[in-house]
Amino acid sequence: MLPRFGVTFCVLFMVLPAAWTAAADQAAAVNNCLQCHFARQEGFNPKHAFAPGSCVTCHAGNSSATTQEAAHEGLVGFPGNLQNAPATCGQCHADTVDDIVEGNLMHTGHGMVRVTRDIVDGTAGPPESINLQSLGHGAADSMLRKLCASCHLGQPKTEHRHDVMFDRGGGCLACHVQDYPKNEHPMLTTAVSDARCFGCHSRSGRISLSYTGLAELVPSAENAGNLRLPDGRHVERMPADVHYLAGMSCIDCHKAGDLMGNHGAARNQRDAVEARCTDCHEREAAILGHGKEHERLTCAACHSQWAPQCFGCHMEFDPDGQQWDHVDQAITAGRWHERRWDIGSGLPALGVNAAGMIDVFVPGMIMTVDHPEFETEKFVRMFGPLSPHTTGRARSCESCHRSSEALGLGAGSLVAGDGDLVFRPARETLRDDLPADAWTNLENSLGGRAPFPDQRPLNPEEMRRIFNADTGQPGAAADR
Repeated sequence: MLPRFGVTFCVLFMVLPAAWTAAADQAAAVNNCLQCHFARQEGFNPKHAFAPGSCVTCHAGNSSATTQEAAHEGLVGFPGNLQNAPATCGQCHADTVDDIVEGNLMHTGHGMVRVTRDIVDGTAGPPESINLQSLGHGAADSMLRKLCASCHLGQPKTEHRHDVMFDRGGGCLACHVQDYPKNEHPMLTTAVSDARCFGCHSRSGRISLSYTGLAELVPSAENAGNLRLPDGRHVERMPADVHYLAGMSCIDCHKAGDLMGNHGAARNQRDAVEARCTDCHEREAAILGHGKEHERLTCAACHSQWAPQCFGCHMEFDPDGQQWDHVDQAITAGRWHERRWDIGSGLPALGVNAAGMIDVFVPGMIMTVDHPEFETEKFVRMFGPLSPHTTGRARSCESCHRSSEALGLGAGSLVAGDGDLVFRPARETLRDDLPADAWTNLENSLGGRAPFPDQRPLNPEEMRRIFNADTGQPGAAADR
């Protein structure tokens, strides 16, 4: 069973230009579209009450024509697709449409393109090319084209249907159409349900899964009878976010600025988020008594109950294969094969984010990449910051101060010896001499890569200070 999807409302006000409403009234005087599409007059919300008698305002075509062929000439079936939106939705919502088309990260994919190119190719390329609309055919760009670029708003919608698991793209329609009734016109709404987020955000950081208390698993004989998503992925139940359990929806926190603003100055989607825990919890944050020693901690560092983590992936490009290209919208030469293993969930590693705060970090890429452009198979290891959306009671003191995993070293035995720390890993060592689940080592001489130079693992002094801290009574943190 798929997770529950809540619905909440945010209110946007629109004032229609007088000249435009006059044009709509004129168009409505001759509207032969209704000869065939009479039922499509129903279903509009009050904000679009002008539309039932003026189909051509959004759909173009010729409403005065008397034959289907003439009436459908130049017809726009999906006005909300981004290639159509400036001339359709943009008639009233010009600023919003311009922001989304020009700089919204859900359209440009700037952060995803920059990091993938940097890791796979070694360079992100010229600044003006770091977007999904400028992809070439090199190793990183072909990976993005074939595997990643489906999750952006510029993907065209081509069918009048919704599918929670597989829907992606559609421009304005991606969020603002909730269903496609048989005998009515689809209603445009600002009451965007969590179902509209799920198609994209149940992947990568898996926030839509984690928020509802679902964690992805590697398929195995042991979990063959476990829950499965419609796309075949195996999942298990984990603690859901307290905000989800309280009935809160995505748009309760993520308002128009988060989602629809021009994020041209933001490096990635995380940096574009405006919502802060203190928007609602400012008083609690002031009185919890965390103390000076914890003033560098983000809320997520303590209150994330778990995070999705993937410690093994192999990507291999087959030039003789074929695969759908999400940019060209066609099957083209070349196919990427992906094999994943060692997927799990648990308390995440901690690191230092761009603001100098101790934050949650998870493996973004621990993988091997094989492509004809490379002389040898490439191995990459990178951890990135994540807001897991698994908020709950604070983790215990020991889960940070006595945990090698929290320090980014991976699972194993961590003890103080001869005035310093000694770590014995539990996992096998990979080709970069780090354990399979590690981000760094005690000396910070291995690994340590993050998406940006101002993000890093804990340094040796921070590790020693955290490990040697007096945690007080066991479990004390859980009672705060």
